[in-house]
Amino acid sequence: MFVKPAPASAPFAGPFALATLSTPGGPEFPALVTPDELVVDLRIALDDDRLTTRRLLEDWAAALPRLRSLADDGAVARAPLADFSVHAPVEPRQVFQSGANYRQHVIDLHVAHKAPGDDRPEDVRRAEAAEIMDRRATEDLPYVFIGLPSAITGPYDDVVLPSWAAKPDWELELAAVIGRPAHGVSVEEALEYVAGYTIANDLTDRATVFRRDMPQIGTDWLRSKNAPGFTPLGPWIVPTESVTDPGDLQLTLNLNGETMQDESTKDMIFNVARMVSYASQSAQLLPGDLVLTGSPAGNGMHWGRLLRDGDVMDGSITGLGAQRTRCVAEVTE
Repeated sequence: MFVKPAPASAPFAGPFALATLSTPGGPEFPALVTPDELVVDLRIALDDDRLTTRRLLEDWAAALPRLRSLADDGAVARAPLADFSVHAPVEPRQVFQSGANYRQHVIDLHVAHKAPGDDRPEDVRRAEAAEIMDRRATEDLPYVFIGLPSAITGPYDDVVLPSWAAKPDWELELAAVIGRPAHGVSVEEALEYVAGYTIANDLTDRATVFRRDMPQIGTDWLRSKNAPGFTPLGPWIVPTESVTDPGDLQLTLNLNGETMQDESTKDMIFNVARMVSYASQSAQLLPGDLVLTGSPAGNGMHWGRLLRDGDVMDGSITGLGAQRTRCVAEVTE
């Protein structure tokens, strides 16, 4: 596990956030974390030895006012966050991932991956990409697919790069955390089903995205996105009431100290409400589930520089904190 980054100011917006922590050798437990980096063990505070973050989310309407009271109660026992290990803040049952949801990112990809023999000027191809995105937005067709919870790891854990992954890439994303069962919800009511937000880095091996043996079946997200540890998550879940506008957050990813991604969620084609509503039309979203909302421009394919052994990724989103993960090559015999 890598050393967590020191916050430049408060580690997150609002009076508290949810985390999943542990002591050395001890079990993981749900915790309330305050901006001064003190921890309340929620098993003790809520008198439930079996409590998990997901169980809190399963009764979020009742849990939220109790968490507000605990954050305000100076008499509740607290310990320094530095005494604990920080894990992924929740274990979801389902992970809904999204692609092609940032305007500039899609335009860049469209230009970079032109068809053989397409010699049209770049500005023409950029205009074509913009027209395609405008049509998608009008027809309300986000691109959503399924990820595996087993790919999730903690916000400061090492990420093992599999030996078969020839082009591993980063994709910093805003993740919505579901707080109520949601099926067939409208765009207008969708945010009522979101308990909070966290940070995800949805790593992708670009070399295995497309099936070369059967190109007619398209993408292979199982192989390209779901290796163990390919989704660093957290460090916290920040409640929705502390996030003023999820449509105006800055996502920044630095690789070895150099800025690679630095974009606002304003550039999304489909906002959080539209993504949650769209996913719920086909599936039932459950408390603790994640809806990842896509990644902005600036991934490794854009820079011509993919992840390799020893790289350190620092990812942050306005008001949600920061994660730091180090890449480690898989050791093979």
